[in-house]
Amino acid sequence: MDPSQTGTPPQNGTEINLGEVTITKATGKLNESPPEGTNDNDVSGENGEAYLENGVVKTQTASAEESEHVTLAVTEELAGILQPHAQLPKPEAPHGLHDSPPPSPPSQNDAASAEKNQNLMPAIGKLIRERSNNFSSAFLKRISSLKESNFADEFLKPSVTEFNLSGLTVTVKLKSETEQQTASLKGRISFFSRSNCRDCTAVRSFFKEKGLRFVEINVDVYPQREKELIERTGTSAVPQIFFNEKLFGGLVALNSLRNSGEFDQRLKEMIGSKCPDDAPASPVYGFDDLEEELTDQMIGIVRVLRLRLPIQDRLMKMKIVKNCFAGGEMVEVLIHQLDCGRKQAVEIGKQLAKRHFIHHVFGENEFEDGNHYYRFLEHEPFIPKCYNFRGSINDCEPKPAAKVVQRLTKIMSAILESYASDDRRLLDYIGISNSEEFRRYINLVQELHRVNLFELSPDERLAFFLNLYNAMVIHAVIRIGRPQGIIERRSFYNDFQYIVGGYSYSLSTIENGILRNNRRPPYSLVKPFGAGDSRIQLAYAKVNPIVHFGLCNGTRSSPIVRFFSPQVIEAELRCAAREFFKRSGMEVNLEKRTVYLTQIIKWFDNDFGEDKDILKWILNYLDPTRAGFLTHLLGDGGPIHISYQNYDWSMNS
Repeated sequence: MDPSQTGTPPQNGTEINLGEVTITKATGKLNESPPEGTNDNDVSGENGEAYLENGVVKTQTASAEESEHVTLAVTEELAGILQPHAQLPKPEAPHGLHDSPPPSPPSQNDAASAEKNQNLMPAIGKLIRERSNNFSSAFLKRISSLKESNFADEFLKPSVTEFNLSGLTVTVKLKSETEQQTASLKGRISFFSRSNCRDCTAVRSFFKEKGLRFVEINVDVYPQREKELIERTGTSAVPQIFFNEKLFGGLVALNSLRNSGEFDQRLKEMIGSKCPDDAPASPVYGFDDLEEELTDQMIGIVRVLRLRLPIQDRLMKMKIVKNCFAGGEMVEVLIHQLDCGRKQAVEIGKQLAKRHFIHHVFGENEFEDGNHYYRFLEHEPFIPKCYNFRGSINDCEPKPAAKVVQRLTKIMSAILESYASDDRRLLDYIGISNSEEFRRYINLVQELHRVNLFELSPDERLAFFLNLYNAMVIHAVIRIGRPQGIIERRSFYNDFQYIVGGYSYSLSTIENGILRNNRRPPYSLVKPFGAGDSRIQLAYAKVNPIVHFGLCNGTRSSPIVRFFSPQVIEAELRCAAREFFKRSGMEVNLEKRTVYLTQIIKWFDNDFGEDKDILKWILNYLDPTRAGFLTHLLGDGGPIHISYQNYDWSMNS
């Protein structure tokens, strides 16, 4: 066995111990050959031989008088990092590879330095561990002292404090008693609500102020849950609050419990009881209510026509018209498939055009026999820009427009109540995009494909287009993001479109074409609707400038987002204008005799009239203080300067 492995120094030798490396120097005669049992691991050096035996490297150097036998024991852990002994032969680089002279062999000082560094590393690690332990013990000692003393009770009442350790600032936030109870709450608070309900808003605000988790079941968003509400409470009135499966009552009962100071006690009773299965269930994402949808009675004919008609590109009026067919071709298919006369086939074609299954390629007529070209609604060139089109046209029987308008208003109002700030100035677009309410809104707007807007009354039509504009802005921000710069803004307002009643509507089309009676947008020379456009029939004959304060374009300087009810649309618009001018839409400087107005009035000055007409119109929507200032400027006969505020285009998020 090798002496380096047994720890016994060889005879007539000296042992030098360097940590994990043991070097033994012995004197004797050179063996003529390596010991028996060596193998292919033998390596030859310039002045002798080296070979590997049992994990030990042995070298022999030729000398007539004496030989040095060096045994280097290498442990498995240090085999990859320890340098060979200084007396072992070193490999030489080929001639010409390096211009500089080869490095000199390491001296005794280098070996001593390496030994010193190896001895120093454990000391450094020990020092770091001691410092870390000292820091941890100091930190724990400080925390323990805070718990044992009255420091937390006397000085941490604001619920947040700071104390310093050497080089470190620790911020401690203490939970209130209600928050601690909420964290360990096993039961569930749930309540039934409706959109635009003041009592429901009060209940929601109370739970948020108390920091309580709750489940809201809006029966306007989940219509089928209204039946459950009636079965559990015997009425359809809201709000109705449940603690687990037990009915607590409405806002009156909640106020009574809060004023008597018994609410916290009732909350403690819930902590230990797990919510049973018969409690009102939480709404589930991704499941639609089962509603009976009637298939359009003309859909069978439409499906036959889609298969039989030769749909192709054609040349008409020096233009290439894509994906169209001739009226005469459709009449022939109808006669062959329905076994009817030509006149009856033409009447069927007019019914299909009235239901917005087909349109004339240039909008010249409803339907005529002969060489007139038509196309299906899904083949219209604006379809790729319509974000309420999801692969196919809604072929179900169109629902009454008033019902669709009402449902749209309720869902979007529910979104605002859950994902807007209290003043409605800021929206949580990420929260909206992930909500069940927004998913249902996306499904709802597909019902607009072939809805008949001419069924709506003027107030219903006004509320519909105001609400649709504000909803489309939210959808556009979620899908394509907030525009940056003039070019992106123009695309944002013109290229994001919906199919409504068989035609495309963009944000600019709704604002300038419908609400402003087909007037040119700011900095544009073209009107939204051309001659013969069917959409112009829905435009308002008289422009009411107050509608500008009911439109939110998703920026911080625009009016706040809101959704209007047809029954009180005029009153809600007046309220919107007052809030806008009260917040930031108008300022008066008496010394400079200057009135600062919003840029909205500058962009649409044709709607508001001359400067003095604008100021007189604004007087109707100002608070008493500003109205007094403006009345003073208008009454003294002096000049009045109008300046326009900078517009903040940043997103209202």
